[in-house]
Amino acid sequence: MTDRVYPAARPAVNATANGGANPSFPATKAQLYGASRPTYRPQPYPRRRRRRSIFCTICCWLILIIFVIILLIGAAGAVVYLLYRPHRPSFTVTSLKLSQFSLTSSTLNSKFDVNVTAINPNDKVSFSYNPTTVSIFSDGVDVGDGTFPGFFHGEKNTTVLKASILRSGVALGSDDAAKLMSSMKSKSGLALKVELATKVKVKMGQLTTPKVGIRVVCDGIIVTLPTEKKPAVGSTSNAKCNFDVRVKIWKWTIG
Repeated sequence: MTDRVYPAARPAVNATANGGANPSFPATKAQLYGASRPTYRPQPYPRRRRRRSIFCTICCWLILIIFVIILLIGAAGAVVYLLYRPHRPSFTVTSLKLSQFSLTSSTLNSKFDVNVTAINPNDKVSFSYNPTTVSIFSDGVDVGDGTFPGFFHGEKNTTVLKASILRSGVALGSDDAAKLMSSMKSKSGLALKVELATKVKVKMGQLTTPKVGIRVVCDGIIVTLPTEKKPAVGSTSNAKCNFDVRVKIWKWTIG
């Protein structure tokens, strides 16, 4: 019987002999996954998101500041109102006399005498007025301009303002002259509107406000044309005066 010869067991291959290409087995997790995995590097925060976040924060702070300022102004206004109970002054055209009014070749000559009564109903508030410009209109055409002097309007005070308005040789445009000629032929007389414009400073105790522009428009005045011997007295019983505050911001006027 023939004896069989079995080859010896295959020797283990050394990892260092192959240049370290294959790890020894069994391999660890670090050897399997860590060798070829790139190193983690944290990415920088996107600049766009950072700018947007800063912008939102600034907007929130601005809105909060504006809200607080409005709240403080409202609280201060409420305190002032409770302490002084301020009311607007009132103006009334008490008399208007027309002694001259003629239109020749689109040239206007006119003379008015106007009395305006100003009433301050407040017992703790006073007003200080700049010189007041007075303009008289008929059907939108300016037929006279004058000025009331500046004055101080004390508490519970009534002041009568008087002005003589004289226009001589004022040339009108063809459209204005036609409208004015039509109004002069009206049987009911000339419909007039008196407009006052000035600036006023308000004083309440130790508090004094900056000067604010105001405008008073009195409508509903009717006057007939005068004669050579007798001036015409206007009817002011139906006149109504509206009071507006005019605030100027840069180039715009609000009011």
